[in-house]
Amino acid sequence: MFNKNWTIGLFGILLVFSYFLFQFVSPTLKINHLVREMDQSSVVNTSMKHVVLIAQELDNPFWRMVEKGAKEAAVQRGIAIDYMGPIRINPSEQTKLLEKSIAAKPDAILVQGIKDPQYAQLINKAIDQGIPVITVDADEPESQRLAYVGTDNREAGKRMGELVIKDAAERGHIGVIIGSELADNQQLRLEGFRSRMSKMPGYEIVAVRSSNISRIQAARQTEALLKQYPRIQTMVGFSSLDAAGIVEGLKAANRADVSVFGFDDLEVTRQGIADGVITASVVQQPQEIGAQSVELLDAFFKGDSFAVQHVISTNILDQNHLKSKVSSP
Repeated sequence: MFNKNWTIGLFGILLVFSYFLFQFVSPTLKINHLVREMDQSSVVNTSMKHVVLIAQELDNPFWRMVEKGAKEAAVQRGIAIDYMGPIRINPSEQTKLLEKSIAAKPDAILVQGIKDPQYAQLINKAIDQGIPVITVDADEPESQRLAYVGTDNREAGKRMGELVIKDAAERGHIGVIIGSELADNQQLRLEGFRSRMSKMPGYEIVAVRSSNISRIQAARQTEALLKQYPRIQTMVGFSSLDAAGIVEGLKAANRADVSVFGFDDLEVTRQGIADGVITASVVQQPQEIGAQSVELLDAFFKGDSFAVQHVISTNILDQNHLKSKVSSP
């Protein structure tokens, strides 16, 4: 009996070990597979320009829309897009992807900046090897990238502040969820938000937590924040999955008296606004970001010049905007 239990226990340990080993190596295997696909596609059609688009997270809805815009613009211009990214947000995997992409010698690279000296050096290495690089969503201003295409994240944070002041009915104690403490775009949004709220008497940012671009983590962080700071009356999320996670955290904490503000235009965010559990969202235009990035590369390939900064505007999504879209023909 003892030997049987020992065998079952050992088998269980091996299963757990195998699971964590798979989780560790699978992103790297995916990276290698995508890069091999890129190499093969280059061989099949050498007449097309091949551009690598490296996302922050492979299946994140925001990045899939960037991919959609880039690929639609690329088809019209005879450009092939090779889309890749970490399975889960992981700056070191983004760095590995950039390294491998440079080694594969594509015609250009579109990549999110992560404001890291090593990353900037890699971008410079690509430029030195004749591979143009454009940063999207978050800039890498210390590098030699050709241009940045994306939101003015500091201004987006200020715009969020205006929303809270306008619609939170002086619910002055604010909890904030950001997607990542390492992502420059998240820090800039927070910086812009702080700058606007600091000028408004009666408002206080009580605490800031990171969701790691995870709806589940946003929910857990919200529940923990409300337990630690029950006086919080307003919750703000600065990455696309945060608002939905905040709503789930409020339910878990049995709090229906908290105003919620989000970022981006996901179906779950729209539904939350329609149901009245999310007040409003600051909306980026990821599809336009992808399209403009490819348009700039096409201009570069043709020898045209262009500006370094290409800011894509944000919109506001609330119940009024939802109703106007439904009523419009």
